[in-house]
Amino acid sequence: MEGRTETPPTADVEPPPHRNYQTPGGVADLSVFYQRVADRVTHPLSWTSGAYQDFGSWKKRAQQRVQQSWFAPPPSAPWDVAMLGEEDRSTYVVRKLAVNISGDSRVLAYLTVPKGRGPFPAVLVLHDHGGRFDIGKEKMVRPFDVPETVSKSSEEWIHRAYGGRSVADELSKRGYVCFVTDALNWGDRGGGGDRGQQAIASNLMHLGMSFSGVMAWEDLRAAEFLAGLPEVDRNRIAALGHSMGAYRAWQVAAASPHIAAGVANCWMATVKSLIVPGNNQARGDPAYSMLHPGLLADLDYPDIASLACPKPMLFYNGRHDRLFPQFGVEHAYAKMRAVWLSQGASDRLVTTTWPVEHTFTAAMQEAAFTWLDAVLK
Repeated sequence: MEGRTETPPTADVEPPPHRNYQTPGGVADLSVFYQRVADRVTHPLSWTSGAYQDFGSWKKRAQQRVQQSWFAPPPSAPWDVAMLGEEDRSTYVVRKLAVNISGDSRVLAYLTVPKGRGPFPAVLVLHDHGGRFDIGKEKMVRPFDVPETVSKSSEEWIHRAYGGRSVADELSKRGYVCFVTDALNWGDRGGGGDRGQQAIASNLMHLGMSFSGVMAWEDLRAAEFLAGLPEVDRNRIAALGHSMGAYRAWQVAAASPHIAAGVANCWMATVKSLIVPGNNQARGDPAYSMLHPGLLADLDYPDIASLACPKPMLFYNGRHDRLFPQFGVEHAYAKMRAVWLSQGASDRLVTTTWPVEHTFTAAMQEAAFTWLDAVLK
């Protein structure tokens, strides 16, 4: 029959020998080829790459790349501040507010204001992750007019992570205005919890936004809000946080013209030291609150933090912190020191490891606050 071969063709060569094909899936929550990918990442946009000569030009380009990775910002809106209550705490007052942090979200917040004549220096106080979502802002300030469950949760967490001290209250005693609110999915903005954070990140990304991007844009808005308050000296505003709050602190210090200094406790290392078997950043869930798609191929964590240079910045890490391997911390610190040194500002950068785990002890706070006094007062 025309066009049909009556007998199958015979192979001219022997079939290839058996090959060991890669097992699908991953190992220890990582792709089986993660090390190959890591080896290809060179962070070409880093100031320390040697590819850039003018610091201002590099900074502008790198900041644009960072904000590009945050995806679309939420729409803006008038603040429309409503005061819901006030509590007198001897040398300062604490106000509970409702404010539009964006056109998408109206949030509850606490504002602490020292008594006396202002304007005062101020601190944008940023809460941690901790795998605990029933409270957010209440991790950093002692709440009032809340259910007993919230008060107990706040007290328990402050004892566990902060040496029994409410950070915003301690700063207020020292004469700082403090502003603290919930990040999406924490406290009064909760709902997704531990299991839902990855789902929230997924649905936002499907719609052209990201979980970490929303948080970053909102922190920028919070800094802008603080700078516009009559009680605040807009030239003396710092960002401060522990753990995820530390990540947010150096991130907003790197991006916001309203932030003059930063204190970041227990969140700094290189990405390659964190994307390893067993590390939190390799697990997914919590990482989505700090993960900007594609950015880390161009800039490492210390590169992004270095966009804050030459602002005064303080970084603490715990020598026994299992979340941040010491070699990764030291590599990141060295990279940042090289940036501040290149700009003649090495005296404005403090990098210290303490003999602790993942915590912000009373002693660490006192040292950080004393440094902040010297910088802002």
